[in-house]
Amino acid sequence: MSIVKEKLTEIIESQPEDSSYDEILRELAFERMIDRGLSDVRKGCVISNKEMESKLRLWLK
Repeated sequence: MSIVKEKLTEIIESQPEDSSYDEILRELAFERMIDRGLSDVRKGCVISNKEMESKLRLWLK
């Protein structure tokens, strides 16, 4: 089994038995967001809090 399938299986199996389809999808999406964020950090694709604050100020005008 591929690493991806193993990870998906692990996440799904860790959910309570009464989990809904939407709850499981939410957990899978959350895990994917974490993985993508960590990958961005490893690649150096990050901005400082100060830069983000500046962007937010522009967006919120």
